Amino acid sequence: MTITEFNEILDFAVEREHEAAAFYRSLQEQSKFNAHNAMLKELEQMEMGHIVVIESIRKKGIVTQDIDKVVNLKISEYLTKEPDQEELNYQNILIRAMKREENSQKLYTEMSLKFPDPELSKLFRQLAADEAKHKLHFEQLYDEFLKSGN
Repeated sequence: MTITEFNEILDFAVEREHEAAAFYRSLQEQSKFNAHNAMLKELEQMEMGHIVVIESIRKKGIVTQDIDKVVNLKISEYLTKEPDQEELNYQNILIRAMKREENSQKLYTEMSLKFPDPELSKLFRQLAADEAKHKLHFEQLYDEFLKSGN
């Protein structure tokens, strides 16, 4: 793999993280509740943190680290109806966020299989694991929300 190809792949990953940060930023603008905004701001910052990690890979190379195994509650996989785009309540925020993280995880997993370079494959597996952690976070919040009788 050439340096140019490697940088194009990193550019792709950075663009995806910018899109995710923008997604959470747009939800903040739509939400009417400060508690929701605080959570969404935290998630926006986590996505921006991924950009920092990816850019450090561009400068320093891929640092091998263990990839955490993340539990999958599969809540988002069982939700077939898209949340109401007009009503930005807590439940719909969680569903939209779960679905977004699920799709990002799937994309990075597919990317990890697409590239034969072991370091690059591991980078995408790590990004997929990070997205799985975010998804799990939302699934747990959603589960707690439902258990509380809402």
